[in-house]
Amino acid sequence: MYKYFPHTQEDIDVMLRKVGVDSLDDLYAEVPESVRFKGEYDIPTSKSELEIRQTFDRLCNNNRLMTVFAGAGVYDHYTPAVVPNIIGRSEFLTSYTPYQAEISQGTLHYIFEWQSMMAELTGLDISNASMYDGCTATAEAMLMANANAKKTNRVLVSEAVDPRILDVMRTYARFHGVEIVTIATRDGLTDKDDLDRLLAEGPVAGVVAQQPNYFGNIEDFTGYADAIHAQKGLFIVNSPALYLSVLKTPGEWGADIAVGDAQTLGIPMSYGGPYVGYMCCTEKLMRKMPGRIVGMTQDNRGQRVFVLTLQAREQHIRRQKATSNICSNQSLMALWATIYLSVMGKEGVKEAAMQSYAGAHYLAQQLIATGHFTMTYKGEFFNEFCVNYDGDVDDLLCHLANHGILGGVKMGDHTLMMAVTEKRSKEEIDQLVQLTRKEETV
Repeated sequence: MYKYFPHTQEDIDVMLRKVGVDSLDDLYAEVPESVRFKGEYDIPTSKSELEIRQTFDRLCNNNRLMTVFAGAGVYDHYTPAVVPNIIGRSEFLTSYTPYQAEISQGTLHYIFEWQSMMAELTGLDISNASMYDGCTATAEAMLMANANAKKTNRVLVSEAVDPRILDVMRTYARFHGVEIVTIATRDGLTDKDDLDRLLAEGPVAGVVAQQPNYFGNIEDFTGYADAIHAQKGLFIVNSPALYLSVLKTPGEWGADIAVGDAQTLGIPMSYGGPYVGYMCCTEKLMRKMPGRIVGMTQDNRGQRVFVLTLQAREQHIRRQKATSNICSNQSLMALWATIYLSVMGKEGVKEAAMQSYAGAHYLAQQLIATGHFTMTYKGEFFNEFCVNYDGDVDDLLCHLANHGILGGVKMGDHTLMMAVTEKRSKEEIDQLVQLTRKEETV
């Protein structure tokens, strides 16, 4: 009758004895009394299915749907309706890491397609079967560089890299003996002179930069790869996946490893934490790449089949020798991104990126025209930018929120970072600009 049978008191007593406590309350002994809930839970009595649906509908109606002009690594891109429709099929919704690879042909097939698409987007030879998220993918790339180096454990990271990515890298570095040294920025861009100075101090395992960088600015990586390779290091570039459809690819910049998050490939913002990371590299590094690689071959009947290939047994058995501690990838979200790319096609993906670019530049121009904003940085940006505001940013963001607009990310008392995607219409941008006029924010 019931899908779930509660534990009996006897079951509970056995488990408590196993963990060495006398009661369920003892399990929470470390929780201070001051933060414990003492009241009665507001749980309604039994309801019919219709009543339950109505209850949740009322709760959902309490949510405020905002027009999003915030980014900082997560962007409000459009999701074609066919993507969640296909992903909701039971055989896809249960998609997971293929432990029994040979009988998981469907899963292996779409991972192979994911790899092919990501390799094309990044301009590199090899892609793995997705990663946990963009932050950990970057940290894993750092470990790849460290493992590839022979005489140094020093990794240089631009201060224009997203601080959250750098935090994750530092966590990984602490327990893997990697020394992280930051490269200074100048006018919102990686300071090439400071990079050259740090490279002149001796060999490096790798250099990590971001494109577009955390501030939304487009970096010029001319000469980076040659200078880094001269010191036996690897060049690692982090990028949101969608924007690689129109920007110069990491491969074209001479990068050895490309990493980032694929959230921009139609994955809703609300799916966050984590989304899905990608990692691509040159062919000579593929045996140092963590995770899985799916290959295509033929069976004994000459039919096309897919297999896991170049997967080190250390990943599962001799873990202390493993290239990575990542086992499960974000398979379902990799499938989501693969369907998105398939549906949008090359031109559709480029169009989404270019509309985002155009919308951001229109917004920047209109904000400056109000006389209350100036550009924080002088360089070229993509779909995100920083502006200085002559008022209080907190007040402005609160004012915009009261009108249903998530106005951006606060970078300082008078500095705001704003992003635009293809979902933002001219009317929405004009409404935001009108609301920022000083006489309306008083």
